[in-house]
Amino acid sequence: MSLEFIGMIQPREQSEVHPPRGPAIDPGYLVASAQAHEAHAAEGGGFDRVLIGWFSNGPDGLQLAAHASAHTKQVGFLVAHRPGFQAPTTAARAFATLDQLSGGRAAIHVISGGDDQDQARDGDWLGKDERYTRTDEYVEVLKRVWTADALVDHEGAYYRIQGASPAVQTVQRPRIPIYFGGASDAAIRVAGRHADVYALWGETRAQVAEITGRVRAEAAQHGRQVRFSLSFRPILGATEDEAWARAEDILARTVRVRGEAALGPGQGTPANAGSQRLLAAAALGDRPEGRLYTAIARATGARGNTTALVGTPRQVAEALLDYHALGVTTFLIRGFDPLEDALEYGRTLLPLTRQLLAKRTQRQTAAE
Repeated sequence: MSLEFIGMIQPREQSEVHPPRGPAIDPGYLVASAQAHEAHAAEGGGFDRVLIGWFSNGPDGLQLAAHASAHTKQVGFLVAHRPGFQAPTTAARAFATLDQLSGGRAAIHVISGGDDQDQARDGDWLGKDERYTRTDEYVEVLKRVWTADALVDHEGAYYRIQGASPAVQTVQRPRIPIYFGGASDAAIRVAGRHADVYALWGETRAQVAEITGRVRAEAAQHGRQVRFSLSFRPILGATEDEAWARAEDILARTVRVRGEAALGPGQGTPANAGSQRLLAAAALGDRPEGRLYTAIARATGARGNTTALVGTPRQVAEALLDYHALGVTTFLIRGFDPLEDALEYGRTLLPLTRQLLAKRTQRQTAAE
C-alpha cells in the first residue's frame, strides 16, 4: 500500500502551547512553514501535502495556499472548505484556479462543520444532519463541474444551476482529490459516495478498525473504494524517557494555556462525533495502548486533533506502520512546536517510516 504524509501550515505561529500573537497573517511565517515541509524532500523526508485549516476567525485558505505555492516547488496544498458559504460552481472555479497556479498541487478537504455555534458565526443555521445532506449535493456539483466537457445544469434541494461553465479546468485529471472529514453516521453516508480519502483523528487501533470498516461498507454500496487518513501529533525524543518527559511538559503547558491558542476555550461536551470519539479513547486512560497518548485531548476537550504518538523516531514510525497495517495510507501529522517539529519530522520520522515500510513490503513479497 502507498504511504502519504500531510503536514499543516498556519498564517502565524500558534498551537495549544503557543497562544497566537500579533496580526492574523504573518506572511513570512506562512512561507517559512510551507518551505519547512519540503525542506528534506531530497532525503525522503518531504511532506506530500500540507493542510490549511478552516477557522471562522481565520484568513481565507485558498489565498494562503496560492501565496505559499508561489514560494514552494513540490509540496501539495490540502485546503479545508466548508460547503454552504459560497455556490459550488464558484468553489469549483476557485479550487481549479489554485490547481492551475500551483501546477497541479491542489486538493480539497471537505468539512461540513460539527459545531452549530461556529457555523452561525458565518451565517449558517442548518442542523448538522442537514448540513451533510447539503454537502452531498454540493460535492456532486463540484465533481460534475471539474469533469465536464460541456455546460452543467443542476436541479437539487439546495442549488439550482443552469449552464455552469467548466472552462477553468484542473491540471489534475479527471479532477483534484477530495478528502473528507466527519465521523457521524450522516458524514459516513456522504463519505461513501464522494470521498477519495476519508480522514479521522488519531484513535485506538480498535476504533480505527471499526470506523474504517463502516466507511468501506458504505463506499462498496456505490461501487467505490476509499483510502484513509489518520491524524496525530507526534512527540519525539532521542530516548523513550525523553519523549515521555516532553509529552508531560507539553500537557502542563497546554493546561496553562487552556487550549485557547488554536481551539478556543470551549465549554461542555463537544457536539461533533470526531471529538466525542477522542474523548472515548481518553476515557480508557492517558496511555490506552502502545504509543498513543490521549491526555492532551482530554485537557482540551478534544476540540481538535490532539492525540499524540510518543517515543523515539523509530518507535513512532513503527506505531504508524501498525495503523498502516489496518489500511491507513495517509498520516496527517503536526507538532505542538509547529515549525520546529515539521523540520524534525522531515529529518527523522518521515524518511525512517518510509524505509521501514519498504523493508516490511520486501519481506512480505519474499514470503509470498
